[in-house]
Amino acid sequence: MRRTQAQTRPASLPNARRAERSGLQTVLSLLPYLWPTGNTGARIRVSIALVFMLAAKLATVYVPILYGRAVDALAPTDATAMVALPVALIVGYGLVRVAAAGFGEIRDALFASVQQRAVRQIALRTFRHLHAISLRFHMDRQTGALSRVIDRGVLGMQSVLRLAVFNVVPTALELVLVTGIIWHLFDWRYAAVTCVAVLLYVAFTMAFAAARSRWRRTMNDTDNDASTKALDSLLNYETVKYFNNETHEAERYDASLARYERAAVRVQVSLNLLNLGQAVIIAIGLTVIMLMAAAGVRHGTMTVGKFVLVNTYLLQLYQPLNFLGMVYMTIKQGLVDMEQMFRLLRVNQEVADRPGARPLDPYGPGEVRFEDVHFGYGPDREILKGVSFTVPAGSKLAIVGPTGAGKSTISRLLFRFYDVTGGRILIDGQDLRDVTQESLRAVIGVVPQDTVLFNDTIGYNIAYGHPGASQAEVEAAARHAQVHGFVLGLPEGYETRVGERGLKLSGGEKQRVAIARTILKDPRILILDEATSALDTRTEQEIQAALRDVSAHRTTLVIAHRLSTVVDADEILVLQDGQVRERGTHAALLARNGLYARMWAAQAAEQEHATADAAVAD
Repeated sequence: MRRTQAQTRPASLPNARRAERSGLQTVLSLLPYLWPTGNTGARIRVSIALVFMLAAKLATVYVPILYGRAVDALAPTDATAMVALPVALIVGYGLVRVAAAGFGEIRDALFASVQQRAVRQIALRTFRHLHAISLRFHMDRQTGALSRVIDRGVLGMQSVLRLAVFNVVPTALELVLVTGIIWHLFDWRYAAVTCVAVLLYVAFTMAFAAARSRWRRTMNDTDNDASTKALDSLLNYETVKYFNNETHEAERYDASLARYERAAVRVQVSLNLLNLGQAVIIAIGLTVIMLMAAAGVRHGTMTVGKFVLVNTYLLQLYQPLNFLGMVYMTIKQGLVDMEQMFRLLRVNQEVADRPGARPLDPYGPGEVRFEDVHFGYGPDREILKGVSFTVPAGSKLAIVGPTGAGKSTISRLLFRFYDVTGGRILIDGQDLRDVTQESLRAVIGVVPQDTVLFNDTIGYNIAYGHPGASQAEVEAAARHAQVHGFVLGLPEGYETRVGERGLKLSGGEKQRVAIARTILKDPRILILDEATSALDTRTEQEIQAALRDVSAHRTTLVIAHRLSTVVDADEILVLQDGQVRERGTHAALLARNGLYARMWAAQAAEQEHATADAAVAD
């Protein structure tokens, strides 16, 4: 048992040091936003705000001096002075208090724009970074937890910026000023007691803060877990209903809430203990100082005014200290909340533009070439094993094969969601790794197999292919995609909202909206990834005619499962186990009587069975 304790004790120290380094790193990450490079106006506002902060504290520490002198002046030897002098001191006392409050408000007003701009910039940077990091990260993410991390991080930033700059720093400045004044007006013993009380207060607060930070992290983790479970369950509402699992989902959610409840209770109880300990330390320090001052008055070494003065100083000092405990805890919690958001910003961008990357020529013919391409999602999972092919500009290449052969991986590599691990991919002779991602994706249009729409209108989702497109352009794209008539039949037309992920539309309707969106983008290279998989036979034929018209003068890459949709392709590649097994036209591949011919025969038999079953049902 002793050996176990000895082994586990040092482990907590590195964790504590890591937490401290993480908090310090987070604070340092904020500094460039408070003193932004190239923004002279923001720097001037920060400088003026600091001047007003100093002025406010100087006025604050001068208030007790005026108050003490007014008390001494109430027992003068000259009757005239007794009437005039206290009035002047009291008026001055009031003016200084107004100045202290006014300087503080001006300080906050000046800093408000700097604070909110910093929050906005960091939130925007996080949002942009999430769009910039790789698809691999987003395949593993939990959307609910990610949303909570950003929300809490933004709120934490606001707390840290507001409290750290204009609460912690001014309180420390006030402590130095008050200690110096007490030493000057009285003697070192009063200053020593004041410093000891403050140091005990700060040490006690920081000791409790370390434990509360751990519980706060636990509370955040359980909150993320509960939010993720709730969001996943609601997004999969129909699946929950299909399997009658409402009770199961509620139990999973409640289990996460129970863990959050336990962590939240710990945080609250620890806060109560912290407040109690702080009150005891303040009371002891105040009592000792007051006993010393009372003894001074009794022995004639201190006036009543100075007794009131030292009491006022201590109460004035302990009041922000009392808030300092809350402020410190809020800052610690804010840093914990920000920690995960800044960790997101440190996630490396797996697919990034090389230094000096050039834009892809937007007016090139659009030839696509794969040269001995190897790729795997992990070192032990190679998907493509030396794939080579060329799609001449304006021609149509189809890729078919069994599930898991690597068909969709080819489209992801062409769109550069991932970089190849071997070989290279070229468009018009330019390696994709040497051009900017923005220019690459501007010339490629994709109709994916699984269409996801924004929770907005049909018009917005079509116009997403070309933001700023006119209504006439949106409707023209919808006509090409055979969806215009359907939209006009809806009560709200193009203003009809599609619901979360497009759930208000059928699979075929969503697919046609996605096709219209890509048509509106007007890309030079077109990728159709099972583009008609969700459509019935009649609609599929209509869409195929539209797609043939759209792709007539474009380089087109078709990834298909149903072979009937690719019979008109200039060349068909048959993938199996990440390799090209066969290639040729539809007629040539049937004549070879190989893998493609067997797939064609199997699908033809399935179609015959389906037709026969439909005839029997009629």
